[in-house]
Amino acid sequence: MTLRLLAFTDRGYALARSLAGELEGEAARCGAPLGLAEWTAEAFSQAGALIFVGAAGIAVRAIAPHVRHKAVDPAVVVVDEAGRFAVPILSGHLGGANDLARRIAARLGGTAVITTATDVRGLFAVDEWAKRQNCRVQNPEAILRMSSKVLSGETAGIYSPWPIAGRPPEGVALAAEHDCDAMLTLRRGSGDALRLIPAIAVLGVGCRRGASQAALERAFAGLLEAGGLSPLAFYKVCSIDLKQNEPGLLAFCENHSLALETFSAQTLQAVEGDFSPSAFVRSVTGVDNVCERAAALGSGGTLTVKKQAGDGVTMAAALAPFSPDWSWRDE
Repeated sequence: MTLRLLAFTDRGYALARSLAGELEGEAARCGAPLGLAEWTAEAFSQAGALIFVGAAGIAVRAIAPHVRHKAVDPAVVVVDEAGRFAVPILSGHLGGANDLARRIAARLGGTAVITTATDVRGLFAVDEWAKRQNCRVQNPEAILRMSSKVLSGETAGIYSPWPIAGRPPEGVALAAEHDCDAMLTLRRGSGDALRLIPAIAVLGVGCRRGASQAALERAFAGLLEAGGLSPLAFYKVCSIDLKQNEPGLLAFCENHSLALETFSAQTLQAVEGDFSPSAFVRSVTGVDNVCERAAALGSGGTLTVKKQAGDGVTMAAALAPFSPDWSWRDE
């Protein structure tokens, strides 16, 4: 998580720099050189977490124009310049502000002021659990329905096609897919259940030189359709090193916020598995298949969608191993 810290006084700036060193963040003094509005706009769009060392009211007014949704907003924590309190004010669970406040308080010997209802009562927080299990939320509006059920003393049901290690916490039980309040799934879908998408899919890509971003987008849409997969499941794109500076591929990765990892032809050819060979691809790249081998190698797992080809682009998908457990907070 990228951290940006902003302070308003000499004492606050000293604290911000100390925290930046311990949390691997970047500290700034308001007005040197950016003012409050400019610093907040930049940090809100680029950082995973913002820490204001100063008054909570200043932070609230600063972030107000930028707040969109709990599923995308960064964590925001306010720390008083004496280091006595760390107060998460935005994205407590999905953004990790509550955990960040606890970490800050532990380092400063202060108190984390947590106000979210499930935390106050020590109950299961499904959005915090999702974050810890590396899951993305397809329909965040369903979080409230499930949390309300837990808070009212009812038992919420979670479906998972993967075994979940450990014992379910209070207020939660395993349930069937057709009768659950939340589900772990890689599939796109609808309905009332909260859909939590593990980010475990790797997209393997091969493309001709000069392939456009538009061609890659069409190929990706086709792969999603073929595999019935949610785009939220993907966390990385893998290809051959010949494509590491391909403009269309780089633009595609940036558009989907996906990291790009590339491998040499020799490394790809050494990957074991049942892949779709192409003599033409071997003559051009030195390896008989790029997309399937890259996906398998990059994921460390198995192919789930084999090569899809068209318009000068090939794509495949593979899944990294996934072993969820019931951990949702520090014990």
